[in-house]
Amino acid sequence: MEEKDISLRIREAVERHASTAKALSDDLGAHPEISAQEFESSKKIAAILEKAGYKIEFPYCGMETAFRAVLDRGSGPSVALMVEYDALPVVGHGCGHNLHGSLSVLSALALTDLGDLVTGKLYIVGTPNEEVDGGKIIMAKKGVFDGLALAAMMHSTSRGLCQADMDALSLRSYTMEFFGRSAHAVASPWAGHSALAAARKFLDLIDARRECFTPDIHVNAAITDGGKAVNVIPEHAEIRVEFRTASMAALASVDDMIMKCAKGAALALDCEVKWTQNYDDFADMVRIKTLEDEVEGLFTSRGAKMETISPPIGSTDVGNVSYRCPTVQPLIAITGEDLALHTREFAAATKAPAAFEAMKRGAEILAALALKVFRDGEFRNKIQQDFKESLEKKTKI
Repeated sequence: MEEKDISLRIREAVERHASTAKALSDDLGAHPEISAQEFESSKKIAAILEKAGYKIEFPYCGMETAFRAVLDRGSGPSVALMVEYDALPVVGHGCGHNLHGSLSVLSALALTDLGDLVTGKLYIVGTPNEEVDGGKIIMAKKGVFDGLALAAMMHSTSRGLCQADMDALSLRSYTMEFFGRSAHAVASPWAGHSALAAARKFLDLIDARRECFTPDIHVNAAITDGGKAVNVIPEHAEIRVEFRTASMAALASVDDMIMKCAKGAALALDCEVKWTQNYDDFADMVRIKTLEDEVEGLFTSRGAKMETISPPIGSTDVGNVSYRCPTVQPLIAITGEDLALHTREFAAATKAPAAFEAMKRGAEILAALALKVFRDGEFRNKIQQDFKESLEKKTKI
């Protein structure tokens, strides 16, 4: 079958299921559920996929609001489309998960109509808790994405410009606790050891290292406990610190620096320090040029305006997936306005007609990409080769 015929079949299939996806997006937008509490959202999505013929595992991977659906078409490669659906406190779906989560569902529904072109297994993975701890991190650690030929999803953006992929930084977070000895701050301060002074010195030491940071290193911190009374030398102080780098290998190097600063500060102030990791690491993105080139071509052939992939300015749990299998997360513009993510304005934009049209276009692209992976062995091999090379580079600082 020629590519133009496949494209036409994809477009027709997307149109047949578009109203279902729009209703889902609007429903999720009207009833936002925050991270790890997406009980109704996950049930609604799983029910739609089950009705379409997918076999459902729900709950999944030890998470009450996660699921996995599979369309089994025999031997062949395995492809996963990821679905996000958690909202933010106060602003609701200000990150657009209702829209681009429904976009993945729309692709899944369209691909059921194209089952004769699917030669292998198509997984639709419901990934909750992206905004907090990262559900995909747990799944990646448990091997959910191991051995897949492709894992993909899209993420909403604005300004009318799309990107073929989303770059990301690795991220680690600690709570650092300093322990000293309390004393009266005026009558006998010499009897105390200030945990707050140690915490402040910890931050000073990090700042002293900043002039030697590579451009990708970012360290941010907040004092979450600096004492309870001004007339008492604090015996306890607490700092929440997070740091980001361009690779997991570089993250380990910065971790060593953070620990030296913490131990040095505690030693200098006659205090002790202990640390607790707040959540599992978010990994940076292992980018696959072959995938990005294909995605860009699929966008431009459908009239989308593109821009160069932005340098990484944040983190995403999709990065953890990208260390396990070839992964891509294009950015799809759902509005021509320049709107910031995580705002009420962006949440409102997900309900506009332009967002619905973007959803349909994005669903076509995801479906077309999945079918190319299923049908084109040479393409799969090139993706795997690029994946191996990119992953090897990431292991070097």
